[in-house]
Amino acid sequence: MIEVLKAFLFGIVEGITEWLPISSTGHMILLDEFIKLNVSADFYKLFEVVIQLGAILAVVVIYFKSIWPLKKENNKVKLDKPVLNLWGKILVACIPAAIIGLLFDDWIDEHFYNSIVVSLALIIYGIIFIVIENKNIGSRKTKDVNKITYKQALQIGTFQLLALIPGTSRSGSTIIGGLLIGLERATAAEFTFFLAIPVMAGASLLKLLKYIVKVGLSFTGLEVGILVVATITAFIVSMFVIKFLINYIRKHNFKVFGYYRIALGILVLLYFLICK
Repeated sequence: MIEVLKAFLFGIVEGITEWLPISSTGHMILLDEFIKLNVSADFYKLFEVVIQLGAILAVVVIYFKSIWPLKKENNKVKLDKPVLNLWGKILVACIPAAIIGLLFDDWIDEHFYNSIVVSLALIIYGIIFIVIENKNIGSRKTKDVNKITYKQALQIGTFQLLALIPGTSRSGSTIIGGLLIGLERATAAEFTFFLAIPVMAGASLLKLLKYIVKVGLSFTGLEVGILVVATITAFIVSMFVIKFLINYIRKHNFKVFGYYRIALGILVLLYFLICK
């Protein structure tokens, strides 16, 4: 029961931090430091990624009409060309991270997955958010995700490479990229949500395959329960957080997230330097 409650807490943190540009990795490292799941190291690596599927499902549910390409018209099912075009841009944006991620996933985990890198990434990109908002960088003329060009999509995908460094935040890096190339805040956030579907699904599949190769497809009842509870919790929490973020940034900027990142980064850095 205690492990299930821990999984519930992990699901809450995942659902909140996956979509806000504050780094889910940084928060997961802190949470794991104080509340450890009683599972193997291999299973925990799988767990961290698979619970993101719950967060992805929240995007699918909220934006289903916007991303589902089959539309019913006059009792006939037709392909929606604008939606197909949007998916084309999403897939183009996935290319840089897919290539680099597949080639260097293990190397990045080995060299960058530590408290110092995470802390510095939190602080540095927090500063970048504040600078961008203070200087009002970018024209922000693109107000609709369907108006995003393939060139802009590839540029956002290139910025997403930054998220391969733990602590950067996938949503944070893509939103920063979107702002710099002229997307409005809400547009940048929505495209980030859509981009998460193939990216996070692919990352989960990759981690699952690696786990199966190393350990085999065998889970204890406790491990299954932990995965289910955390994933469902991440889904429910994500439903609220996504709606909150879109409503929030229509009236406010991202500076508050920048200040939060800096404060968290300093706390993480001090904790691991002093207490470890």
